[in-house]
Amino acid sequence: MSRRYFGTDGVRGVVGEDLTPELVERLGRAATLWSRGGRVFVGRDTRASGEELEEAFGRGVVAAGGNAVLAGVLPTPAVALLALDLAAVISASHNPPEYNGVKLFDGDGRKLTDAAEEEIEALFDAPFGRASGQIDRVGVATDSYLDHIVERFGSDLSRLSVVVDCANGAYSGIAPAAFERLGAAVTTIGSEPDGTNINVGCGATDLSALQAAVVRGGADLGVAFDGDGDRMLAVDARGEMVDGDQILAILMLQLDVDLVAVTVMANLGLHRLAEEHGVRVVTTDVGDRYVLEALQREHGLLGGEQSGHIVYLRDHVTGDGLAAALLLCGALEGRTLEEAAAVMSKLPQAKENIRVAGGALPEAVQEAVDGLNARFDGRGRVLVRPSGTEPVIRVLAEAESEQEAAEACATISALVRRELG
Repeated sequence: MSRRYFGTDGVRGVVGEDLTPELVERLGRAATLWSRGGRVFVGRDTRASGEELEEAFGRGVVAAGGNAVLAGVLPTPAVALLALDLAAVISASHNPPEYNGVKLFDGDGRKLTDAAEEEIEALFDAPFGRASGQIDRVGVATDSYLDHIVERFGSDLSRLSVVVDCANGAYSGIAPAAFERLGAAVTTIGSEPDGTNINVGCGATDLSALQAAVVRGGADLGVAFDGDGDRMLAVDARGEMVDGDQILAILMLQLDVDLVAVTVMANLGLHRLAEEHGVRVVTTDVGDRYVLEALQREHGLLGGEQSGHIVYLRDHVTGDGLAAALLLCGALEGRTLEEAAAVMSKLPQAKENIRVAGGALPEAVQEAVDGLNARFDGRGRVLVRPSGTEPVIRVLAEAESEQEAAEACATISALVRRELG
């Protein structure tokens, strides 16, 4: 059975079009039936539509006989940590404000498997009894989460000056407080959510404001989160981006792990560094939940994505942007971020997102990709995949030179347009 509503990371869409309160209520009911009732912990990000959709999800929980515990605005990793019999986050993560969605976690704070999501979709129209639960509201979740992250992942940051970009999202107020508590000199941007500015010109999806603030203020580094807080990217003192692969490289050596889980998007430079240090690499499909599944299966602790999902499962259950940012700062140990990131030599990459109406990847495109990859023979690669969160085909080319990567990306992108245009 293929999933109709669930994508790479939950159910997501434009509010009022693909995603409605009615659909979210049905999802809340089906998910509660699937978990056989109990207590469902619910958080949300700062989108204007969040409160209405949180209430709708809560109604669905109650209709299926469960108890909904509504926590209001809370980062996704906090919801995972505080999961009860089930947990849900009303969020579209890094997507623009007009989007929203629902992410689900089981009672252990783990993202659901594809099979579990299929089982939930099969219950969308299932009959349910007359017994109803209740809705409770809590207001202390933020404090307990902040205490946990600072105590378990923090270190003395009194020698660092940091710009913190909260993406006008769920980390607004929380992330700066964590850095201040650890002694850092903090400049905060993107921390004034109004319901319509989440991820707009700020955060991990647009580093330009952070780059300017770091250079202008002479800060040691900057960190940027996405709207729901499960992604983090960094900027060094020069204003240069440090991506998820580079952050993983720094933490891989600092935390002395023997295994790291990455997706197919990971830079070949990370693979080469891991090989040099005897670290086994497990490669998964795109999506942090697949990274999580691999770590759980292989009994690993560290993994992540180039996009900024960083997972460290010591004292945690999922990827956490704030935990990753604190670990990164602690790993510097007197070095600049530029010096720390230099442990990994990045191969040049070229990327393009091509908006399409839909449909499977044409055979002609796959054949062209296979041909280019055979020609690269390990010195580079081409990857083409449909996005799990947007109607686009993503093309990635990686090679020893920028020209080779750009040419390969352009060739495949032109073919995708011709076949699917």
